[in-house]
Amino acid sequence: MDDTSMDRLSELRSRTPAMLEHLRALVEAESPSDDPAATASCASEVSAIASAVLGAPGEPTPVDGRTHVLLRFGGSCRVLIVGHLDTVWPAGTLGRWPFTVSGDRASGPGAFDMKAGIVQGIHALSTIGDLDGVTALFTADEEIGSPTSTQLIRDLASGAEAALILEPAAGGALKTGRKGVSMYSVEIAGRAAHAGLEPEKGASALIELAHQVLAMEALADPTQGTTVTPTTATAGTAMNVVPAGARFSVDVRMLSAAEQTRVDGAIKALRPGVAGTTITIEGGPNRGPMEPASSAELFALATEIAGELGFASLAGTTVGGASDGNFTASVGCPTLDGLGAVGDGAHAEGEHVVVSEMAPRAALFAGIVEALLRRPPR
Repeated sequence: MDDTSMDRLSELRSRTPAMLEHLRALVEAESPSDDPAATASCASEVSAIASAVLGAPGEPTPVDGRTHVLLRFGGSCRVLIVGHLDTVWPAGTLGRWPFTVSGDRASGPGAFDMKAGIVQGIHALSTIGDLDGVTALFTADEEIGSPTSTQLIRDLASGAEAALILEPAAGGALKTGRKGVSMYSVEIAGRAAHAGLEPEKGASALIELAHQVLAMEALADPTQGTTVTPTTATAGTAMNVVPAGARFSVDVRMLSAAEQTRVDGAIKALRPGVAGTTITIEGGPNRGPMEPASSAELFALATEIAGELGFASLAGTTVGGASDGNFTASVGCPTLDGLGAVGDGAHAEGEHVVVSEMAPRAALFAGIVEALLRRPPR
């Protein structure tokens, strides 16, 4: 371990209590994605932490009623850092599950996914002497598909040399690949009739739904890592009425852009099979895949930095869940994900952060950012 790396790691370890207090502040600023006022309040907390640690409050960045936080250092965006402050947990969850630190675990709604990543990232940046060329964006709608932040992320990434994503690690591994996501909603219109007296005069939207669900499921290709999963469904109005309407949703995940295109075309080409019914298909690709080639160079750099810090070899993995890293990779920006907290239980009761890993991961992140800034601008 070289002296600079040792000093940085020692400094960040000394800040663990402060990082935990900042994590407490963010977790206690509940921020469910479906509550713009709550996420705006949490955005203010993120800005306050940035001001206290970096001396640079974030810029509130409103888009379509959502408040994101932007930190800019210098006039260009060479290294883009992305995280999100919204969570899947409804307001009031703290009442039954407060933020707690027990032994080596810090737990609370959103602690692991991904408020600890924001805290670690801010503290990491404070150990770098010159941040000229760094931009950090913390969004307020990632958990619902980033509807208001997608274009902002794409615009920033299109001019950046690298994107570093502060999502939590996957069992300690960095995320070197992510599946893409497509989302569809299928509306089926049929014709109602009395189910006992004259069902033959009806056109069952529910039976058509069954045909369409099976047709979509058949588009999956496990050999290519492609999943097509019908998720929610509704149909009918009463026990004795042929259903005149039905609706279902479909989640599609894939490893390659080619598979995303194939499935999208096949879904949109589906036609009804029950006479008298019509189908309307809405939706499509939400995030393109983050293919491993996008992260290869950055992962090699991370492995080098980990060696300088005296860490065991890093692992990289491809995961089914998507993140805003899919957007940065889709515009051609080299992207490395999973640089946030080590822990477990994302989106599950009891999600937690491993406290002893907060400083080492922050040191790794700082080393990567610093190494990228030392390179000649491209």
